[in-house]
Amino acid sequence: MRFAALLPAVLVLAGCSGATSSTYRAASPAQAKRLMSEYLDSRHLNWRWVACLRTGRSFTGVPIVRCNVNFGDPHIEAYCIVLRWGTLYTDHQNPAIPCRRDNRAPAATIVTS
Repeated sequence: MRFAALLPAVLVLAGCSGATSSTYRAASPAQAKRLMSEYLDSRHLNWRWVACLRTGRSFTGVPIVRCNVNFGDPHIEAYCIVLRWGTLYTDHQNPAIPCRRDNRAPAATIVTS
């Protein structure tokens, strides 16, 4: 019984936070877009569109989805996403999630009206 009470203290002293790659899961681009939209709305931010795609990079072995958010002017902000305990977790919350610029997306077609 005493061992069970000491285990969390031993993990902290050993430098283990208890977070493993099973703590993190990949989001699909569609799921990331939905969660990012909900996140932006919950903070009453003024945004125009969200576009998400897989990056080919990973965090703790979990594939990352990058979402570009258009805030207007034009002001496009990148958010790199994994799921942490099933919820949205971005590089804005943890800068260790790699989110450098890449050119993996196909060429865009620009339509004006």
